[in-house]
Amino acid sequence: MGSHQSARAETTTWLTPPEIVAALGPFDLDPCAAPSPRPWATAARHIELPEDGLTAAWDGRVWLNPPYSFEAWKWLAKLAVHGDGIALVFARTETAGFVSEVWGKATAVRFLHGRLFFHHADGSRARANSGAPSVLVAYGAGAAERLRTCSLPGTFVALGRIGVA
Repeated sequence: MGSHQSARAETTTWLTPPEIVAALGPFDLDPCAAPSPRPWATAARHIELPEDGLTAAWDGRVWLNPPYSFEAWKWLAKLAVHGDGIALVFARTETAGFVSEVWGKATAVRFLHGRLFFHHADGSRARANSGAPSVLVAYGAGAAERLRTCSLPGTFVALGRIGVA
């Protein structure tokens, strides 16, 4: 789950499709959780506004669906330092943030086939897809193994950092 902003969106809250989290979890922490009440859990512990998940202490395996803006790279930078988790972002592989925080730091990625349909805060599925391809980004060997072995349709790419904890 996460809060996303788009010039075309009527809301800034878009929930991760539950099948994504189910295929990759369980997770200990979602530091960028959608507001309560949420229709499904993404982790054992959720941090939501007004608490700042970016400055909070993180522990365990992290699920991260960051705000879809330039701020996303700050969240991925923290996840890279934390070293154990999976993030969901748009597959904008040429951008400076992606080059720095994904190509430069991630253990593995899984490019999802097709475009995701996010969900509204009430849990209902959006009528239109996300409008861009998505990628799951793993930091740490355990997270990379979850990406490699999950049932989600996509292409797994190890980035040569499998030994990173």
